[in-house]
Amino acid sequence: MLLTVDIGTSSIKSAVFDYDGKCVSSAFFPLSDDIHADCSQWIKAFEDCCKKIGNVKKVEAIVISGNGPSLVPVLGEPKSGKDGLKVPADKVRPWLDRSAVKYQEEVSEVMGGFVDACFFLPKILKIKNEENELYRRTKTFLGIPEYLAYALTDEARSVFPSDGFDRWFWNDAVLKKLSLDADKFPPFIRPGDAYGTISSSAAGYFGFSKNTPVITGGPDFFAAVTGSGVMEPSQACDRTGSSEGINLCTQNKVEDRRLMSYGHPIIPYWNLSGTINTTGKAIEWCKDFLGIDSFEDFFALARQSKSGSGGLVFVPYLAGERAPVWNPDARALWRGISLSSGRSDFANSVLEGIGFAIRDVIGVMEENAVQVKQLHVTGRLAGIESLNQIKADITGKQILTPVFKEIELLGLAITGSCHMRKFASIAEAASAMVKIEKTFEPNLKNTDIYNELFLEYKRNK
Repeated sequence: MLLTVDIGTSSIKSAVFDYDGKCVSSAFFPLSDDIHADCSQWIKAFEDCCKKIGNVKKVEAIVISGNGPSLVPVLGEPKSGKDGLKVPADKVRPWLDRSAVKYQEEVSEVMGGFVDACFFLPKILKIKNEENELYRRTKTFLGIPEYLAYALTDEARSVFPSDGFDRWFWNDAVLKKLSLDADKFPPFIRPGDAYGTISSSAAGYFGFSKNTPVITGGPDFFAAVTGSGVMEPSQACDRTGSSEGINLCTQNKVEDRRLMSYGHPIIPYWNLSGTINTTGKAIEWCKDFLGIDSFEDFFALARQSKSGSGGLVFVPYLAGERAPVWNPDARALWRGISLSSGRSDFANSVLEGIGFAIRDVIGVMEENAVQVKQLHVTGRLAGIESLNQIKADITGKQILTPVFKEIELLGLAITGSCHMRKFASIAEAASAMVKIEKTFEPNLKNTDIYNELFLEYKRNK
């Protein structure tokens, strides 16, 4: 049995899988709405997951992923006692935090390519220059999943996802140029590697067997690609959540500063990636803005609007934007508001705005002589059929949804199964464990409507 854990922006998800890919049990717990939350919440949520799942003594390995690039300044070593397992740390600097814009230019120059303020090095440089006392006290800088793994194993490690990530991470030469202390940056490991085994104190506290390995599944997007069934060029993973990542499998590396290109979980392929900042967050924002109590009611309201939302176009830049514009100052807007615009049109236009943002990213990908045929939709919005159909209609691509929607967790089970030598490769494990539930084909009746509105979307970027 494998315990898989994915730390999201709004919740921590966990599941126990057998080696056939069957989910035996699962537990989800909400996290704080404060984006600069107390880091101890992840350890507490992990504990709650373990209690709900029960009998973790049977777990043979723990596999962890999480959101990023989110930075945790760790101030001390893990300690367990009557109050539970604790790792002293300052507040998290989440992936949404772009307050280090002042330092992205300096980092970009050193790295030889653009590095957005949301990544680790600009944030660390900001702490060094503006919160020097905190920088001095910091024992090590970790990401969110690495922080939980450190609590469980006493081993501080940074996860380097794959080849092609050099621009967003560090080496001794980079740290020297930025005058950063190398001893605050732990050694790298890769997805599928073990941080170590669970410490005796953590095993006793949570109830695991001694020497249970704790494995990295990589960042959440890497786990999602692994678990989505995207194994061949022209297939893409559409990872939904608070943000949305489009990850296309390509034959070769693509050089385009608007996108990220790095190694795919299946060697020798590459992954071409574009992340949209606020998609699920935009739905949540609009739900609250319209005074709607539940997401079910929001989607029901949106279905009352016709395709095209009466000409209303929404650009979802509620917290700046990453791909393809990379502008932290970009802001959202509605265009085409008229006296006939109703609440259902506003709700539906937000869903269509997500579709336009995805089409925008895909368009940039296809400018680089690669093809997108399918989008395998995963995550918490993958079960919304009306949204899947909107995406198919706007992009003109097939939309595939998996049987098991929390695909990050399944991806972690695939990675963990390979680490435990149950399969010879990621491709073999994914073929055995990933199952597709439904395919959405584009409705050609809506092509002209969405082509026209997409031009309007592009004019307002």
